[in-house]
Amino acid sequence: MKPPRPSSRTPFPIRAAVLIFLILNVGAQHAAPHLGTQLNAQSQSSSSTQSKKQKLSNPLNDLLDDAQHDIDKNDFEAAIPPLQKFLAEKPDVAYAHFQLAYAYTALKRAPEARAEYERAIAIDPKMSEAYLNLGILLGESEPAAAVVPLRKLVELTPAQSRPRILLGVAQEHSGDLAGAAESFEGAVRLDPRDTEAALHLAQLYLHLKRPADAEAKFRGILEVQPTSATAALGLAQTLDAQNKPEAADAYRKYLVLQPADSAARARLVHFLVEQKSNDEALAELDRADAGKPPTSDSLRLRADLQIAAKKYDDVIVTLQHALALTPNDPQLIAGLGRTYMQKHDYADAEKQLKIALHLDPKNLAYFKDLSSSYYLSGDCVSTLASLDVIAKSEPPGAGTWFIRGLCYDKLHQIKPALEAYQNFLTMDEGKNPDQVWQAQQRSSVLKHQLEAKR
Repeated sequence: MKPPRPSSRTPFPIRAAVLIFLILNVGAQHAAPHLGTQLNAQSQSSSSTQSKKQKLSNPLNDLLDDAQHDIDKNDFEAAIPPLQKFLAEKPDVAYAHFQLAYAYTALKRAPEARAEYERAIAIDPKMSEAYLNLGILLGESEPAAAVVPLRKLVELTPAQSRPRILLGVAQEHSGDLAGAAESFEGAVRLDPRDTEAALHLAQLYLHLKRPADAEAKFRGILEVQPTSATAALGLAQTLDAQNKPEAADAYRKYLVLQPADSAARARLVHFLVEQKSNDEALAELDRADAGKPPTSDSLRLRADLQIAAKKYDDVIVTLQHALALTPNDPQLIAGLGRTYMQKHDYADAEKQLKIALHLDPKNLAYFKDLSSSYYLSGDCVSTLASLDVIAKSEPPGAGTWFIRGLCYDKLHQIKPALEAYQNFLTMDEGKNPDQVWQAQQRSSVLKHQLEAKR
């Protein structure tokens, strides 16, 4: 945003007058990084009455003219000496302090600019431009400090919506979300057609976990600006937050506007997965990957969708592609092992799970998968050995005791089999009636066998 420039070389009493609030016609989201407004030599002010009364000699007028000429040329460094000389003679002229602050702002000398804006305000407490520029200056680095001058700006311009937006942004950045909402709501009341204020408010509602309120605002914005990508994404996110099925369609409409937004497309896929629309999710993932090499993340997601659809052959191909990108990823390797287990290929399952454990030896989930693979392949000795390892880190549960009982039973280890079945019956409390019946029957047989050996 380029600040307004005075073009006329008029005597100081007119030049010292304050510019009407031109900056309020410029978007608030563009205000913070820029200079703000400059006082106009041709405007008249009701606030700088002291400046109107002063009658200054021509040399002082010349100093201000020289400074203005330098500012018009964007030679802000050259504008500083004449302004300093002027202020050495007339230190109580708010306009000169303001112009000096403006030059310092352009030169990114923030501490000096802040001091000069504050001096201008002290001399002329109704100089709205000084509050504006000070608020903009502080907005990015010290948003909490920016709130004070911007609040005063709102007081001085009660009929303007833009100052309330600036104040709301500063409040939001400083953590005062309730105050920011109040400021944005005030801006919307003053100008219901201001979609910028409505957008700020809708996004804040979403952040405050008020998705229904946010939804209403985003819908209102899209009625006026149907191609607003920001509002389209906001609507999708609010519907997503409310777990409404129409969120999927809202994401698709947003992605028509912003097809390169991979994060939104990924969220759409995840949303479809949460809605158990796996085929739609897979089709959306195909669109996301079309024409470009798949990433490790997209391959992981694809594998999850294929697992949900029980397409285990496809899962193996997908995981192998992912491992080509990240060959030492234990999660991918363990996932491949579990997939082989689903296909009853226990030899390959054990191989992959052992590799995963070599890379991540403390991962109990991999040990449990390996134990399951051993058990399903009929290797009771290895099953019990792996369960012993797991038991060092995690007490066995009812299911583990049942598996132990079956393995000991199969190995004809009567006493440990009976103890395992009894532990299972004590812990299960009848939650698994089929296994309870089996454990009871085997326990009865094993007791007879033990008695027969005595």
